[in-house]
Amino acid sequence: MAKSFLTMLLFLSVGTFSHANPLKVGLVLDKGGKDDKSFNSAAYQGAKKAEQDLKIDLKYVEATDTNAIENLHRAFARKNFDLIIGVGFAQQEAVKKVAAQFPKIKFAVIDSDVKAPNVRSLLFEEHEGSFLVGALAAMASKSNSVGFVGGMDIPLIRRFSMGYVAGAKYVNPKINVTENYVGVTGEAWNNPAKAKELALAQIAKGGDVIFVAAGASNTGVFDAAEEKKKFAIGVDSNQNWIKPGIILTSMMKAVDVAVYDTIKETQAGKFTAGEIRYGLKNQGVNYTLDKHNEKLITADMKKKVEEIKKKIIAGQIQVPDYYKKK
Repeated sequence: MAKSFLTMLLFLSVGTFSHANPLKVGLVLDKGGKDDKSFNSAAYQGAKKAEQDLKIDLKYVEATDTNAIENLHRAFARKNFDLIIGVGFAQQEAVKKVAAQFPKIKFAVIDSDVKAPNVRSLLFEEHEGSFLVGALAAMASKSNSVGFVGGMDIPLIRRFSMGYVAGAKYVNPKINVTENYVGVTGEAWNNPAKAKELALAQIAKGGDVIFVAAGASNTGVFDAAEEKKKFAIGVDSNQNWIKPGIILTSMMKAVDVAVYDTIKETQAGKFTAGEIRYGLKNQGVNYTLDKHNEKLITADMKKKVEEIKKKIIAGQIQVPDYYKKK
């Protein structure tokens, strides 16, 4: 009888562990939303892959207003989510405040540095990847003039621009680079009409390759490039597929990988707070080459940009960083 009771107890214990509650993950996207085909889309895809592979309990929300971000984080925290991920620099203060109020809950924030014992900061070396696409832009340009269209005029986007300009001038010191920004508020991330206007103006002045880092506004630049038969360069995720033959390449940030790995490590009990940086060395940023743009990037261009990449990783090329600008 005692042996039978112990066997039943063991069976129930094993059953309990095998049906443990799934990890609860809350994803707070910014105004661009999961369908921005860029930064938010990449984060969402990483979380959805984790949902499929790791069987987590995933919930996501889209912040239609920057002022709502803090409340969205707090709502997840009050429901005892295990991990809450904020997407974008605009979530820095919200994560900092809510993480302090809920010290037992783990948080992660992308593109912001929050120093707290329960927060992981996922940071990218955007300037390194931008240097590569700048080099490719200079190689592809026939007019000796390229452009940059940023979304919101903030240090993060200036970091993209500075790397891009440096890469273009590394290949061609005499190349002309024009840069413009969609705006100075969060609306800049979702204003493709304005982005298109800026791109058309750059093209009218001779620009034939335009790098855009403007969230959902990117599509405006892609449309302008298609209309005028010029090249555009995508950002954050691989956007080559959006307009094959028009998008020269994309400066990809492995946001999906950062999100997925953070979820996986949290589930495994290996979550660590602090900074995790993604650059060329660990393939956290890169240019993209696939079936949609392989005819645009010649073998010689690929060889040259790969040599540049190796030199950056080896420290032989110092890429200027707007964050360290004096």
